[in-house]
Amino acid sequence: MLIDCKSIAQSIDSETLSFVQKSLVKPKLVSITVKPDQSTISYLRSQQKKAQSLGIDFEIIDLEDNSLLEKSLIKVSQDKSIHGIFVAHPLPAGVDEMRIAELIKADKDIEGRNPLNLGYLAYGIEDFAPCTAMAVVTILSSVTNLVGKNVVIIGRSTTVGLPVSIMLLRRDRSATVIVCHSKTKDIPSITKRADVIVVAVGKAGFLTPEMVCDGSVVIDVGINVVDGKIFGDVDKSVQEKAHVTPVPGGVGIVTTSILMNRVAKNAFRGDMT
Repeated sequence: MLIDCKSIAQSIDSETLSFVQKSLVKPKLVSITVKPDQSTISYLRSQQKKAQSLGIDFEIIDLEDNSLLEKSLIKVSQDKSIHGIFVAHPLPAGVDEMRIAELIKADKDIEGRNPLNLGYLAYGIEDFAPCTAMAVVTILSSVTNLVGKNVVIIGRSTTVGLPVSIMLLRRDRSATVIVCHSKTKDIPSITKRADVIVVAVGKAGFLTPEMVCDGSVVIDVGINVVDGKIFGDVDKSVQEKAHVTPVPGGVGIVTTSILMNRVAKNAFRGDMT
C-alpha cells in the first residue's frame, strides 16, 4: 500500500502560493553548486521548474573553484533580496562541511544545515529543521497519530536520522524512538516490533518484508541508482504488508515543497518587519 505523498506536497504548495500572492516582494531562491555532476544538475533543474510553477525567482550560482564558495555564501547571505539559500551536496573533497553550514545565514537556511537551526530542535523549534527530516515528520503526521507509537529509525545522519528522532520526541508527538545504525545488532528483531519505520541508509532494498509487521507505516528516504533505475531503501514487496512511501514520488517531492514554502514564507515575513 503506497502512501499518497503527492497530495501532501500539493497541500504545502497551496500554502506557498498563498504566501507568494500576499507578499509585497517576489520570493527568491539561490542554489549554489561547485563543479556539479549530472545528477546534481538534473536536481537543480527540477528545483527551477518547481520554483517557477510557484512564482518564486530562482538563480543557480555555478562555481568552478572551492575557494569561491565561502565568499559567495557571505555575499548571498547579506543580500536582502534573497530569501532562501541552498547548497548542493555532496560538496567537493576538501571543503569543511561545518564551516559552510555556519556561513549560511540561519534565517535563509532552507535546508536546515546551520548548527543553530539544528540546536533549535532540542527546544521544539522547527522553522528551519532539516528539510528532509521535516518531510518525514510531515508525512507521518498526515497518515498516523504518533503519540505512543513505537518508531524505529534506521540511520543517524544529521540530515535525517538524528533530527527525525528529536522531532518525534517533541511532546505533541511523543513517539517512543529507537535509532538503529551500522553497529546495531539484529536490526530485524527491532523493526518487527515497530509501528513506524524510517529508513535512510542508502542501500537499495535494505528493508525486506520479513523485517516489518503487518499494517506498519514505512518511510523510505533512500535514493539509489542501480543500472540506471532509481530504487529506495525499501524492497518493493514490503508494500504488500505495510503502508510505504514511494520512490520516486515520495519523501523527495514533499522535501522540495517544504524548501519552496520556506522561501515564500521568508519573503512574506520580511514584509511584516
